[in-house]
Amino acid sequence: MSAKIVAGRTSHRAALALAVLITLGSATSAFAYPGTAEGRRACTPDVYRLCAGEIPNVGAITACLQRKKGSLSPACRAAMEQGGY
Repeated sequence: MSAKIVAGRTSHRAALALAVLITLGSATSAFAYPGTAEGRRACTPDVYRLCAGEIPNVGAITACLQRKKGSLSPACRAAMEQGGY
């Protein structure tokens, strides 16, 4: 298998895991996933960019975003500060 195919599959799995996470987050109780739907939407690009290796572990994603707060997009940083993620 070529490296391009393997990389594509890994990227696809990460995207699928995050999509499942977001879907479950909106369908389950607030205790299961941190923050609001808006906060998760604001931080999704940052999760891919900064914390993709932590997907699908919600606790690890949150901790990663907190560690990398200085690199977050303004929207995600605001969501984190307001408890929206």
